Amino acid sequence: MTKAELLERREPFRGSIADWRESARSIHPRGPSWMNAGWIVLGAALILSLLGVAAIDTTQPGQALRQAVHLVVGVMCAIAIAIPDYRKLRRYTWPVAIVTVCLLVFVLLPFIPDALVRPRNGARRWISLGVTDVQPSELAKIAWIALMAEWLVRRRTYRRFGGFLLCFLVTLVPFLLILKEPDLGTALLFLPTLLVMLVVAGAKLKHVLLVLLCGLSIGPLAYFTPGVLKPHQIARVDAIVAQFQGDESLDRDEGFQAARAKLVVGAGGVMGVGREHAAAIVEFNRLPEEHNDMIFAVLVCRWGLLGGLLLWGVFMVLGGAGLSVAAGSRDAFGRLLVVGIIAMIFFQMLVNTGMTIGVLPITGMTLPFVSYGGTSLVATWIMAGLVLNVALRRPRRMQREAFNFDEQES
Repeated sequence: MTKAELLERREPFRGSIADWRESARSIHPRGPSWMNAGWIVLGAALILSLLGVAAIDTTQPGQALRQAVHLVVGVMCAIAIAIPDYRKLRRYTWPVAIVTVCLLVFVLLPFIPDALVRPRNGARRWISLGVTDVQPSELAKIAWIALMAEWLVRRRTYRRFGGFLLCFLVTLVPFLLILKEPDLGTALLFLPTLLVMLVVAGAKLKHVLLVLLCGLSIGPLAYFTPGVLKPHQIARVDAIVAQFQGDESLDRDEGFQAARAKLVVGAGGVMGVGREHAAAIVEFNRLPEEHNDMIFAVLVCRWGLLGGLLLWGVFMVLGGAGLSVAAGSRDAFGRLLVVGIIAMIFFQMLVNTGMTIGVLPITGMTLPFVSYGGTSLVATWIMAGLVLNVALRRPRRMQREAFNFDEQES
């Protein structure tokens, strides 16, 4: 049958012109929805970034200036990513994911010259571009979240256990490559974020609980099985266990960074000690990576317990506003994209602050928006821009069927 015959047989619209216009508007809104919680996400991100610049300036004024420049670039990237309709960007999820995987492989190739990939503290994570360095693992987080959102929207198989496990197999690609760098902290962010996205998409809770139980069982096995964890990673676990037991024997060895971070945090008291005094305390205690992984310790030392609570409060506002955007989105891809972004940022914040105050092992994970790092700051601002993009575009009805929560499905 020709196209013309199909058009002739098409059922005509029998309503009035007003009904037709209303129907069209219900699918395609007239313009962006300017009043939305996405602006709260951007405001919270700006407050966190400014706190980060101020905290870095406590001990590294030169790095603080570079961080301010990175902040400007990050804000510009967030605005740029918020302009095009995110639904038109879906077609690029697979190409971008493939490119980021290639970059993750690139940094691991042993024959790449040090001028391009210079190892730092035994880790190969950065590609040098001359004026700045790029960390592919930060870009991989964005690409993976978008890919998994597209994957879950296109498929129903995650409602079955085999399809559920397939999502983890796909996630193992960036997970293992980042783990090989090594960057255990960043790699571990993928798994809880995936579980949150699966729950929101309608995966069966019994499958989620089963995976959680398996994860809790595999953790000790990874520690005791030779070759799974690197020696320094095992030593960090030993150090946190020793701290819980009140054993200070490792405080000058593998537990040095964690022990010093706790001293710096405690020195801040309730109100903080100010910039000059905080800088002296950090220098006296020789806190390693004070502008990167341990920036929360510097922040609490300078502004005290109230400063730490303020930072946690801003993260709570950011998370709540992001979830509000996800709840208000009637597009399944947009909803999962925002949930994945917020979950990734929130888990990273919890791990970083937890290791700084001594309740989690040191993993080398930065604090989103706050720690020094050009790629990390720009990447998190791109995430914030994507949240705003989804918030600006709210179709008036669902763009596809709602996720299936029927427990009778096998």
